[in-house]
Order: sequence, then structure tokens, then C-alpha cells
Amino acid sequence: MSILIPVHTLGRRAGASMPLQKVIPAPADMGSDVLAVPEGSDMDLDLRIDSVTEGLYLSGDVTVDVKGVCVRCLDPLESEWTARVEELFLLPEAVQRAIDDGDEDAQEMFTTDGETLDIEGALRDAIVAELPFQPLCSADCQGLCPTCGIKLADAEPGHAHEVIDPRLAVLAQLLEEGEE
Repeated sequence: MSILIPVHTLGRRAGASMPLQKVIPAPADMGSDVLAVPEGSDMDLDLRIDSVTEGLYLSGDVTVDVKGVCVRCLDPLESEWTARVEELFLLPEAVQRAIDDGDEDAQEMFTTDGETLDIEGALRDAIVAELPFQPLCSADCQGLCPTCGIKLADAEPGHAHEVIDPRLAVLAQLLEEGEE
């Protein structure tokens, strides 16, 4: 899926600009396995597109609802998130100049033909970069008991299990037999 924005009204005049304020449905794969923007949910765009010598400059904010799980206790998470977008889209001749100048990354940059702007990649990069790698329900989340799986925040104080190192289990058994 692409998010195409018509920009032909800007022409190739450096200094021209246009606002882009709209709500669009979120594409798939906007996040990670533990925290993401649900596909089809609203993406509130408050952006501006400026014509510059090398192409078009996209800047502004995108606000989305994200859903996921806490990586410690697996409780569901849901919150509103705002990401800053700042991306340059190069015209084909600017890409060619960069390649001619030895820029090996030039072909990886966002491009525009001057008629439309596909902003999906720029939005994805901005949002995913802002999302936490390991989201938590709270900074002091205790997580789950590694032995029984109970949520430690719900467990009684001092919740613990006697765990015997399996390498020493034979010695523990000998001690028990010696006490009998």
C-alpha cells in the first residue's frame, strides 16, 4: 500500500509550500510485535510540504493510537503517540547528481517525480523510530514470576519458590536420606 499525495501544484519552484492536514487509515506493519499502530486505525497528519532545490521537504507531526503488550507482565497497552516527521524527497536529477558525486546511499533515499509524493515510508520510519523497543505498563512493573507465572504485582509479599539447582539435586536427596 502507498500513501500518495498529489504535489504537482508545488511545481519545481523552491520556496513554494502546501499544508497537509488530514486523517488517513494506517497501513499494515507500522510497528513491532509488541507495540504497533493497528492496521486501518486513524493516523492524524499535521504536515507541511516545502519545495526545495533538490526536491520536496516533508515536515510536521503524525499522531496515532498504538496497541501492544508490556514486555514484563504481558498486560495490554494502549496509548496515543505523536512522532515528528522530517524527510527530504529527492527529484530524479538530484539522485543522479548524488550518485555521480559518489554518494553510495543515494539510491536508498526517498524520491519524488514532482507530481506525487509517497509518504508511507517516511511515516513508518518516523513512527517506528519513536516507539519504545521494550514497552512497559509502568516504569516499576515487576513482571511475572519466572517459576509459576503469576503477576508479581498481584502476588503476596515475599512470593518465592524454593528452587534447587538440578546439578545439586542428588546431594539434596542424599541429605534427606541421611536425616531419616
